[in-house]
Amino acid sequence: MEKHPAHIDWEKELAKNLNRFPERKEKFTNHGGEEVPRLALPDKIDDAYVENIGFPGQYPYTRGVQPTMYRGRFWTMRQYAGFSTAAESNKRYRYLLEQGTTGLSIAFDLPTQIGYDSDHQMAAGEVGKVGVAIDSLADMEILFDQIPLDKVSTSMTINAPAAILLAMYVAVGEQQGIESSKLKGTIQNDILKEYVARGTYIFPPKPSLRLITDIFKWCTEHTPDFNTISISGYHIREAGSTAVQEVAFTLANGITYVQAALDAGLELDNFAPRLSFFFNASSDILEEVSKFRAARRLWARIMKERFNAQKPSSRMLRFHTQTAGYTLTAQQIDNNIVRVALQALSAVLGGTQSLHTNSRDEALALPTEDSVRTALRTQQVIAHESGVASSVDPLAGSYFIEQLTDRIEAQASELIAKIDKAGGVVPAIEDGFIQRQIENSAYEYQQEIEKGERIIVGVNEFKIEEKTKPSLLRVDPEVEKAQVQSLKELRQRRDNRKVEEALANLSECALSSSNLMPEILAAVKTYATLGEICQVLRKVFGEYRG
Repeated sequence: MEKHPAHIDWEKELAKNLNRFPERKEKFTNHGGEEVPRLALPDKIDDAYVENIGFPGQYPYTRGVQPTMYRGRFWTMRQYAGFSTAAESNKRYRYLLEQGTTGLSIAFDLPTQIGYDSDHQMAAGEVGKVGVAIDSLADMEILFDQIPLDKVSTSMTINAPAAILLAMYVAVGEQQGIESSKLKGTIQNDILKEYVARGTYIFPPKPSLRLITDIFKWCTEHTPDFNTISISGYHIREAGSTAVQEVAFTLANGITYVQAALDAGLELDNFAPRLSFFFNASSDILEEVSKFRAARRLWARIMKERFNAQKPSSRMLRFHTQTAGYTLTAQQIDNNIVRVALQALSAVLGGTQSLHTNSRDEALALPTEDSVRTALRTQQVIAHESGVASSVDPLAGSYFIEQLTDRIEAQASELIAKIDKAGGVVPAIEDGFIQRQIENSAYEYQQEIEKGERIIVGVNEFKIEEKTKPSLLRVDPEVEKAQVQSLKELRQRRDNRKVEEALANLSECALSSSNLMPEILAAVKTYATLGEICQVLRKVFGEYRG
């Protein structure tokens, strides 16, 4: 066990923080008139305390990855958005930035997510419906018009074609005169969970892992401040998993990505600090807080003991959180505001680095501007009015929280051991083990609702007859026609000879073992489309049929 360098390190960090924020005193007065310390500490600090609970910003990071947490800086307040055309989504992004959002999070439409252009027959009826349609660099230019990419952090929920969308983002940055090294953000780039929980895969696992490790290597050299992957438990939970399964399967996927990168010859401490995670925040506040703490501690131990990570930053589990979409109800949609507030609070108490709050009407449609603003205000109220951000990890030491943290960590470790015994995540997916675990949990959850053993307010209890219907956002059917026409015009005005050369070079690269990112970036700059690039890779790699 590492000896804690003690209290002195923490006192230095606290002193630094107090100097930066003199208005935030070491103690604050609660509603009862008592002075309460900003950091809760036990009377006796011994090795057992340090081993399991420890101090914020120090291994095993149970209490958070930063010494001062939100006293130094609030979490990034993101709002996941994207719909219709790039121009319409750009308006929404600029509106969100005006309202105080501190980071953008892009939703892509289904054709974009699975590598089809808007004029492909597989895209019919889906263009711009659940996110923004991005067919080429031209669309990405419009999407970020008047948004300086060196001033915002952008998260992109994209997986199979992640390398292509990242290349487009880098190219837009270059057009704005911004070096790639100045770009900040995250690409989800987590294909393994697509095979078990979401379904937007294109290529088989082996070439998909190659694309991911190529991104790791390229970004280490060119975009060092960009998170190269967001290993996602969110969709695993949305598919019906328990909190324990969410932690176990997410970290097991993380282990697989780390091993794939090592097998590709990458240095652990070069790429591991840019790994990030993405978790679901559900409504059981204390379970969720304990889940986040357990995940952070378990990952720290995995990176130290299994992979021998040396840098502290390589052992840190940094994560984004989104409130639970599966808990939103179409009935009495204002109840969803309360659900989201509770879920967001659990994420903050659990130490998230960034947060998206769902909107009240998302069980029915894409959110309206009013709904999005309320969702953002929820985060701002928690940050500025609740008081929870004034104390570093306020729930530490609670018997229930610490006991539940221990239990979730132990049970998740057991599940990871079962996956290891099965040969790892890929064989466990091919065998259906992970899918069966999630399906069984989802079935049990639904049975509890149908039997009345689990109360969903407004659904199976406290029901009312709703006389008025909420105003919903509708995507104009003409959007698809306009996007297809725009794509046709792009193909007519670009230099198609350069496009063909770039795609031929990409095909040749895919057949070799060279890094694909330079050729993808070159193709993107010729205005080769997403679908054209994916089609080249489909011919070389094949398609996965789940």
